[in-house]
Amino acid sequence: MTFLSLKTADLQGKRAFVRVDFNVPMQDGVITDDTRLRAALPTIKLLIEKGAKVILAAHFDRPKGKVVPAMSLEPIIPALAALLDKPIAFAADCVGPVAEAAVAEMKTGDVLLLENTRFQPGEEKNDPELAKGFARLADVYVNDAFSAAHRAHASTEAIAHLLPAYPGLSMAHELDYLDKALGNPTHPVMAVVGGAKVSSKIDLLQNLVSRVDILAVGGGMANTFLAARGAHVGKSLCEHDLLETARAIEAQAAANKCQILLPTDVVVAEAFAAHAPHRTCEIDDVKDQEMILDAGPKSVAALAAALETAKTLVWNGPLGAFELPPFDIGTMEAARTAAALAHSGRLVAVAGGGDTVSALNQAKVAGDFTFVSTAGGAFLEWMEGKALPGVEALKHPS
Repeated sequence: MTFLSLKTADLQGKRAFVRVDFNVPMQDGVITDDTRLRAALPTIKLLIEKGAKVILAAHFDRPKGKVVPAMSLEPIIPALAALLDKPIAFAADCVGPVAEAAVAEMKTGDVLLLENTRFQPGEEKNDPELAKGFARLADVYVNDAFSAAHRAHASTEAIAHLLPAYPGLSMAHELDYLDKALGNPTHPVMAVVGGAKVSSKIDLLQNLVSRVDILAVGGGMANTFLAARGAHVGKSLCEHDLLETARAIEAQAAANKCQILLPTDVVVAEAFAAHAPHRTCEIDDVKDQEMILDAGPKSVAALAAALETAKTLVWNGPLGAFELPPFDIGTMEAARTAAALAHSGRLVAVAGGGDTVSALNQAKVAGDFTFVSTAGGAFLEWMEGKALPGVEALKHPS
């Protein structure tokens, strides 16, 4: 199975239904971060160059199948028009007579934005009739919203079976780097997984220990693994009901010859607050009233040494309470080590997840990573080894 290529497609005069992610943060009707709009520009511009009529479809927020005026996509038009430097038409519905009339008015190279797809109750139900309504608007389908690819919705999955279907340039770029990270990586492969809870990442950990050579566990998750090994973690965030799960994951790792790296020294404090009085200690010296808030310098050095041996890195989650200085030091130093190795070409470093992106931006190294995914849930499900409906629907027999 492979994918059709937009770059080689004949799209002159064709109507292209393009699923994008325009679920951007807004405040008082003004976009506060236009990253997702910018991500769609290469695909939109390519379609314009190829003489297509570009019909943009997206969701915004969670209207739950009802028309909620405050969740209209219309306020996005000024920002998008400025980025494209051309006028953008708007259809007050995403399907049916209103949308069909707006499409009928289009000329080659025009761009039309449809209203919020989630105003339709059938969107999140992957309703085949709604998908047929979408398909009537177009000749080809393009999905450029990897961030929505883990959802089987009418505009991300069902429609892809009704028209010639292509990944957009942003989607194709993401899939290429994800394949390099876990699909067909260069070994040794290392994963760094952090965050608060093992319970939210059991599937992820179980998948990774069968795919990677080294798994470094940090953040609150590491405390559960440490407790499972018999360590005393004081008042630290720890899921004591999951100690057997942690031991099972360690056993699975051993069976797959995957080395698990856990902190050997830690930074502890009695209060979860920025600049709280703190100390660094060995893992067997945590007091009852203390909580582990970061990996210690020896642990960070061991992680850096492991990174030096790796050829591929996939990273999801911080090593400590990075939002509270000075408990951000472990995450910042590890991120800078990985970024330097990636920048020098010695490491393919792929990262994703909201906290991870924030941490890399905080360390000012996101630009040096090979690829940083902003896809959130889709990135996590991909790391868990799950098939993403929006991607599967684009596959084409080779």
